Amino acid sequence: MTRSNLLTKIQIFALAVAANFATILVKAQDKAADLNVDVDMNKGGDAMSGDWMSNPLVWVIGALVLIVIIALVARGGGNK
Repeated sequence: MTRSNLLTKIQIFALAVAANFATILVKAQDKAADLNVDVDMNKGGDAMSGDWMSNPLVWVIGALVLIVIIALVARGGGNK
């Protein structure tokens, strides 16, 4: 068996072990205890209160702006 073939088999084995470990972690969280926690959150208020950062629309718009900025910087100055 060649050296590169052995290293490839070791890498595949390591990836399989990591994938199985991640699966075990996910399955372990599936059967969490039911704590019966009653959370009472006040959702009222104006739009500019302290809760605007938890709005998913803010995160989506922010991500789109960041992607556009990265695309413009990666594109360069234009025609060369």
